[in-house]
Amino acid sequence: MKSDNIVQAKSFDFAIKIVRVYQFLSEEKKEFVLSKQLLRCGMSIGSNIADAIGGQSPKNFYAKLTISYKEARETHYWIRLLTATDYLTQEKGDNLLKDVEEILKLIGSIPKTLRLKNS
Repeated sequence: MKSDNIVQAKSFDFAIKIVRVYQFLSEEKKEFVLSKQLLRCGMSIGSNIADAIGGQSPKNFYAKLTISYKEARETHYWIRLLTATDYLTQEKGDNLLKDVEEILKLIGSIPKTLRLKNS
């Protein structure tokens, strides 16, 4: 996987959004527990993708990619919970969900694409 790829760029941009949401939740809503969970897993998506790119072996690459996918699923959960409890507006929650769902699709397609190229 190249270092300048779409999943890496989208996960980095998403991490920036998550940091800003965390700042809003902690400063404006005075919410510290759920927002910290969102921050942790939302930023972890991109950091694990970066680790995967720098992986020392195909096994290491897939392991980091799997972790990234799991973190994206967890992020999806926290966004839904924050929206359902009115910490995030429906519009903001929907926009974040759309972003993380796109990242999930991209991450999920990487192993399939690699298998096709290596066939």
